[in-house]
Amino acid sequence: MTQPTSSRFINIGERTNVTGSAAFKKLIMAGDYASAVEVARSQVENGAQVIDVNMDEGLLDAVHAMTTFLKLIAAEPDIARVPVMIDSSKWEVIEAGLKCVSGKPIVNSISMKEGEEAFLHHARLCMDYGAAVVVMAFDETGQADTKQRKVEICKRAYDLLVKEGFAPEDIIFDPNIFAVATGIEEHNNYGVDFIEAVRELRDLCPHAHYSGGLSNLSFSFRGNESVRRAMHSVFLYHAIPAGLDMAIVNAGQLDVYDQIDPALREACEDVILNRDADATERLITLAESFKGKSVADEKAAEEWRGWPVKRRLEHALVKGIDAHIVEDTEEARQQADRPIEVIEGPLMDGMNVVGDLFGSGKMFLPQVVKSARVMKKAVAHLIPFIEAEKDLLPEEDRKAKGKIIMATVKGDVHDIGKNIVGVVLQCNGYEVIDLGVMVPWPTILAAANDNKADMIGLSGLITPSLDEMVTVAEEMQRAGMTMPLLIGGATTSKVHTALKIDPAYEGPVIHVLDASRAVGVASKLLSDTQAEDYVAEVAGEYAHVRDARSGKSPSVLLPLEEARANFYDAFLSDKPAPPEQPGLHVFPDWDLAHLRQFIDWTPFFRAWELHGNYPAILTDEVVGETATQLFADANAMLDRIIAEKWLTARGACGLWPCARDGDDVTIHLEDKEEHVRIPFLRQQVKKSRDRANMCLADFIDPNGDWIGGFAVGIHGIEPHSKAFLADKDDYSDILLKALADRFAEAFAEALHQHVRTTLWGYAPGEQLDNAALIKEEYRGIRPAPGYPACPDHSLKPILFDLLDAPTNAGLTLTESFAMWPTAAVSGFYFGHPESQYFGVARVGRDQLEDYAARRGVSVEQAERWLRPNLD
Repeated sequence: MTQPTSSRFINIGERTNVTGSAAFKKLIMAGDYASAVEVARSQVENGAQVIDVNMDEGLLDAVHAMTTFLKLIAAEPDIARVPVMIDSSKWEVIEAGLKCVSGKPIVNSISMKEGEEAFLHHARLCMDYGAAVVVMAFDETGQADTKQRKVEICKRAYDLLVKEGFAPEDIIFDPNIFAVATGIEEHNNYGVDFIEAVRELRDLCPHAHYSGGLSNLSFSFRGNESVRRAMHSVFLYHAIPAGLDMAIVNAGQLDVYDQIDPALREACEDVILNRDADATERLITLAESFKGKSVADEKAAEEWRGWPVKRRLEHALVKGIDAHIVEDTEEARQQADRPIEVIEGPLMDGMNVVGDLFGSGKMFLPQVVKSARVMKKAVAHLIPFIEAEKDLLPEEDRKAKGKIIMATVKGDVHDIGKNIVGVVLQCNGYEVIDLGVMVPWPTILAAANDNKADMIGLSGLITPSLDEMVTVAEEMQRAGMTMPLLIGGATTSKVHTALKIDPAYEGPVIHVLDASRAVGVASKLLSDTQAEDYVAEVAGEYAHVRDARSGKSPSVLLPLEEARANFYDAFLSDKPAPPEQPGLHVFPDWDLAHLRQFIDWTPFFRAWELHGNYPAILTDEVVGETATQLFADANAMLDRIIAEKWLTARGACGLWPCARDGDDVTIHLEDKEEHVRIPFLRQQVKKSRDRANMCLADFIDPNGDWIGGFAVGIHGIEPHSKAFLADKDDYSDILLKALADRFAEAFAEALHQHVRTTLWGYAPGEQLDNAALIKEEYRGIRPAPGYPACPDHSLKPILFDLLDAPTNAGLTLTESFAMWPTAAVSGFYFGHPESQYFGVARVGRDQLEDYAARRGVSVEQAERWLRPNLD
């Protein structure tokens, strides 16, 4: 890169995007548009020349969110001075945005994927609104890969648009940047194909613009940032003069072309320009010597071993280096009067630095967990010496800031989030007593009393856990306890805590959003000066939530019969043909190497509280370095998992004849005298315009159809988890569990593809890459019990019986319908092309009673199952 070339780029701010920024999503979901506007302002102040706005979230009214946000930023001169890119996969959202922006917006995106008619229809509307458009190099056949295809599709699109009167300067082509140096010969020319396509299109399509996602180019070298930076700079050095106007790239992570190591620069050019057949091998060989840190960092890494031991311990803790921790701890012990002084002195001093850095946003969760690993190994070395002392310190003199009982509540088996919170608290000087998973309330209360705990922390992932948390709060109240109760987990929320848990217990009840907040909450609750004010502040917030709810008119519900009359009227003649291979299919050992190709990495990073979309997160200005190291660690562990067969992927699926019967689907099994009935719930919230009140049964033909189901799980994690914990290695334990979860989701994705293309066979020619699978661009859905379209977890036993999941997949259910082992996914298959995900949301008393009758249970039982969907 040189200054003249880089100055031609347009930087697009991506943080006003609910799919790419968890922080922005939380603000929008909470209706905090004032703070969301500040995110946009910050983007512009940091150099964004365009801001990308996306509101595609399943539980969000995207049209309302898009129009509200765009109207607000239009009133802010600091923001309104830059163009807006309206980004959505739904045309109605794009059009709603186009109606309320000033200046010239950019629509992202349109393509000829569905043919010329739909393409031109959308283009005409964009033209009517005065918008520029991003046109993807995609046609009815698929994505353009070769130069010829890129030129052919873009020129065809250009001619169609210009003929319609579309201004050429308002067209932005994305001709698709693909990965090079993959080892696959046909990929070798992808760099040249893109550059030469842009060069030719510059002449064929005057005044149009060109963009692309640059991180795709270097995907083969993920984890080696030195090589990736060099590849990006070399590519831009050649692509910009050819006509590339913009790219999604972190400009601060680009090297100056002339300052790249000459050997590396030449090797990158040989690959990108495909100058000879051995270019990939040479770059792979050379890349090893550039892997890791800079020369300056390597020199510093050697120097720190010569520092005084106190500084070495702090450095090891902050950097998460455990290679020398035992020998350094022993050296410190020999210099101290008593071994306990090493913990209270240099080790705690180092962890205080870690805590300060984490609290100020200068360290991130994966780094903190590595620091905890170092600390635990140091303490483990000292404990035998401490226990050997006759004058051990009494309990009241220990230096822990506070003692916290933590547990995943009865019926729930998920513990990754709880474990992360525990590690973070321990890193900040708190003593954590982790009771594990599926812990009944008497055990929790007894542990709190026996250990003289300062507070209790409850965790849960599935919705039935919410009721169990209320039970714990009620029992704490009945027992006369007064200690704070912390609430956390994926299904928990501030609103539920305020409405259901806080009223059940007179002591402080605090919802903790994530691990990064836990330390601040605990320190305030145990502070002599801050506790009273903080508890009163939270209590006031919860009272406000309850007042707002009591004074808020709930969304209008239709009577159940009216909602049923407004069903989704699918074209049932479009239903798929009967399966090629109906019945039950068992997969005792699916190839893990194959599943690795289906991994969706974005949720993996979010589990570690690193927010951003993969692969862009690897080059993020703030978390990119940490994300890249975490990604490298994950792939190194994946290599071992697969090579040493740590885990086994077991699953089963079934395809059965069925029919719709009202809001039920009846499955017809030859060996059963009675049909298996699966009752589904219907939306009852009154809809605007002509939108239907949907139920999953709407996608099934009453006159005969087919439905499927699946359950998959990852087995074998326990011995490796125990070994890591025995080695005081929380980092590897959490990493393993997070990867097992990713394998389970990948298994669900791979199996669904096998069903669509082979077993059911309604999409035999489907050819989608992993990115398209993640975006669910395929036909059909796989809704899971417990999720918005099918919110009742209690349907899992019916599904498990159909599949004989305990025998065929090794999966069992807890009393609250959590799956064991935890890395598991289950759900139903719907094949109708119009089938789609939706949220049932709030249901009325009439549907509750009707559902109880259809399930053959009491209304009280159904109420417990459906509590999150009731007032």
